[in-house]
Amino acid sequence: MARYVLKFGGSSVADPKKLYAAAQKLAALHRAGHQVIGVLSAQGGATDALLAKAREIDPDCGGRELDALLATGEQCSVCLCAIALQRLNISAVSLSGWQAGIRTENRFSDAQVIGLNNDRIERELNAGKIVLVTGFQGVNDDGDITTLGRGGSDTTAVALAAFLQADFCKIYTDVDGVYSADPRAEPDAVKYSMISYDDMLALARSGARVLHDRCVELAKQQHVKIEVLSASGHLPGTIVTDGA
Repeated sequence: MARYVLKFGGSSVADPKKLYAAAQKLAALHRAGHQVIGVLSAQGGATDALLAKAREIDPDCGGRELDALLATGEQCSVCLCAIALQRLNISAVSLSGWQAGIRTENRFSDAQVIGLNNDRIERELNAGKIVLVTGFQGVNDDGDITTLGRGGSDTTAVALAAFLQADFCKIYTDVDGVYSADPRAEPDAVKYSMISYDDMLALARSGARVLHDRCVELAKQQHVKIEVLSASGHLPGTIVTDGA
């Protein structure tokens, strides 16, 4: 039995069909006897819509209340995915960042993950459930919801993989791996089968949007091997690891 962390981006859970596809990937691993943690982003466009609502009230809004509002997008995703899994006769539980015990520093909109009180996740896994955790968020020492900034769901997945000692961390996106350039703009772009943390960091900092640099930095620090792959395909993706 292995332990998997699977992260699905906003475009990968944007509608019921895609949510069911994500649920099927989670279910397949669970049926094979593995322990499975899913990390979900808000459905495509949901965070922007929530931010727009807040700015209708106050164009300069921020801080605690905005973080609490934006965090609801991911909560919607994990609840819907849990419903889909239950429809597939798979036992699943959705957890918000604070329920999962993801601890962050005391700042809003761009908080760093500093630890995990993982009793709840372990308890649910040992009960035979798929655990679905909201990406992009945690809780600070005051008990307030905090968000992790751009790429926050990827960071959540890597942090959980590290803290829970997962065997695999797979990040599903709308591309089938990491390329030397944007394949939609450069037809001759080369897909990497493997890339080092340092080279991935260089790509991220030069504008590549596949993984955020904070996520890669954390993976490097914690020695978490990441596979970036397409949510809609079945081809191997790109492994991000030490000294590739």
